[in-house]
Amino acid sequence: MTMLTQFPIFQQAWFVDDLDTSIRAWSDTFGAGPFVRSPHHRCDSFTYRGTDQEADVSYAFGYLGDTMIQFIQQHDETPSIYRDMYAAGESGYHHLAILVNDFEGEYQRLVDLGFEPACRLYADGVDAAYFDTRELNGAFTEIHGDPPRILQAFAMWRRAHELRRPGDSPFMSRT
Repeated sequence: MTMLTQFPIFQQAWFVDDLDTSIRAWSDTFGAGPFVRSPHHRCDSFTYRGTDQEADVSYAFGYLGDTMIQFIQQHDETPSIYRDMYAAGESGYHHLAILVNDFEGEYQRLVDLGFEPACRLYADGVDAAYFDTRELNGAFTEIHGDPPRILQAFAMWRRAHELRRPGDSPFMSRT
């Protein structure tokens, strides 16, 4: 069998009922963060299973060691990769993500391997796609482009985590 990816996992993501509650819990329990929030995020282009339906979602991003932790909260009942796994009021592990330097090439490679692209988007100058790999790993697998600007943002968030001390706020402004 051909490997799903040769790139390292950089992100683990959870679908949650409340971003701020999850941020505080992970901050207090694991020392994760600080977290950057992106409320009611909108994409420049978006497809979900062949439609342009985009759910109303908010995200939070922070680090725990070398791993980015993402929390996702969906505010409506629009069909989505999140509602594919969780109903309103439910929460749990949702996806892992890898950074790729040849987004189109990696996207096509995964399609050619038979993995179903469930969602594709372009937002803030970055391509991302979610493949339905639940039969393989119980979750979705995201491929995420790595333009220099986004790598710089991730490095800033990672550095904020390194500098974080007990008692510091678990929240960080998005720059």
